[in-house]
Amino acid sequence: MALSVFIADDDAGMRLVLRKIIDSMEGFDIAGEAADGEEAVRLSAELKPDVIFIDVKMPGLAGNEAAKRISKLLPDAAIIFVTAHSEYMPEAFEVYAFDYLLKPFKIDRVRQTLRRLQKKRAQNKTASPSAIIIKNKESMAIVPTQDILLVFRENRGTYIITKDEEHITSESLNVLWQKLDNGSFFRCHRAYIVNLSAISKIYPYGRWTYIAKLKGTDRDALITREKLQELEDLMSRA
Repeated sequence: MALSVFIADDDAGMRLVLRKIIDSMEGFDIAGEAADGEEAVRLSAELKPDVIFIDVKMPGLAGNEAAKRISKLLPDAAIIFVTAHSEYMPEAFEVYAFDYLLKPFKIDRVRQTLRRLQKKRAQNKTASPSAIIIKNKESMAIVPTQDILLVFRENRGTYIITKDEEHITSESLNVLWQKLDNGSFFRCHRAYIVNLSAISKIYPYGRWTYIAKLKGTDRDALITREKLQELEDLMSRA
């Protein structure tokens, strides 16, 4: 799956240069652009890109401040600073920036960064964590992925269900799916992720939806008709 890229720079010429570099590489799609920091934060929250190129000096909200806000909204997004000012490098690493490109840069330097990012994402995909950290306002819990039966989104919260515990976090379902997408879990609905080994029975629920009964919990999961077909195909290949 291609990585979506967002470009934030008040210089239209620089946005064009980056766009041409990204368009020339396989595995990347342009998600959008912004010419100032406030717009960068707003559109990043809306588009949820995987990669964000951001300039430090922009009108209104500065790029380094915008990056801090974006990193809180999208903790898994790779932020790449593009600037002529080397003095902001310490602030870049405060938001765990993936890279810091100094203008003027060579095209190969940008490509090298993007290839390194692709490689890192591929490694993370194949080597999923044995446990995930669940943060909320009051505490932090470490939950072994093998214990997770169900993850679902409800009332602006994301619930993680195990046989013995129930956790709630503000992290999005998309973020958790990136951590759990290792072959043991299945995204059966836009609001549900299930552990495949926990599914016991599946019942019709209306015309287009099904309910999955899970072992070890009274919670159920919704499955769309399209996802049920995908699940059946997956099981037939197992």
